[in-house]
Amino acid sequence: MCGAEVADGRPAASAAAEAAPVIPDGKEIATIEVIATGYTAGVESTGKRPGHPQYGITYSGVKVKRGRLSTIAADPKVFPIGTLLYIPDYGYGVVADTGSAIKGKRIDLYFDTIKQVYEQWGKRKVEVKVIKRGNGKLSQAWLNSVNEALAASRSIPQSYLES
Repeated sequence: MCGAEVADGRPAASAAAEAAPVIPDGKEIATIEVIATGYTAGVESTGKRPGHPQYGITYSGVKVKRGRLSTIAADPKVFPIGTLLYIPDYGYGVVADTGSAIKGKRIDLYFDTIKQVYEQWGKRKVEVKVIKRGNGKLSQAWLNSVNEALAASRSIPQSYLES
C-alpha cells in the first residue's frame, strides 16, 4: 500500500486514519485503553527476511497489509483473531497476528517500513473502539473484500459486521 493515494491526493493510509468508525446498528461500542506500538514484516519485528516462506504472513495466515483496513497484532486472550478495531490516528485494524511482546492490553500496528513506524506512530496510549469481536479466524478473502468496500464507500458495510 506504500505510495498509494486516494482521490484527493492524500496517501491511502492517511485517509484511513481519518475515517470515522462505523457503529453497528443497535450495538454499543466498547472502548478499551491500550498501549499501541508499530511493527513491520521485516527482521527487526518478526525475525524473518524476504525470501523466508512465512515473510509477510501473519499468525492467521493472511498477508500483512496497511490500507483502509490494516492488519494488527494483539493478545488473542484480549482481542481474538478477527477482532475489528478502530484506532484513532491509524484507522481500522483487524487482529490478524500475535507477538511475543504483545500481551494483555497491547496492540502492534502494521506499517510497511520501520521509518513509518517511527515517524507516524512510535508508542502511544490510545482508546480503541471494538467494532466487532473476532471468532479466532480470519481469511484473506474477507480482508480483501472489506478493504474493497472501504475504498468504495469509506465505511464498513453492515453485512461484514454481522458475518
